[in-house]
Amino acid sequence: MTIISEQQTDFNLINLNRLAHIIKSLDEKEIETLEILLDNDSFEIIQQSSKEYSQQKGIPIDQW
Repeated sequence: MTIISEQQTDFNLINLNRLAHIIKSLDEKEIETLEILLDNDSFEIIQQSSKEYSQQKGIPIDQW
């Protein structure tokens, strides 16, 4: 079974059976990482943190 992604202009086909197989093979940490990356709010926070880190704006962990 395949579906067309409506969010992309090039209409990529997604093989649901293959996707299900891949998801079933993920361990707990990989699933949690995927959930975080798919959460828009979390992803924005990660991007902002990464930007601050590259600009050396972070607070050292020993100063928390």
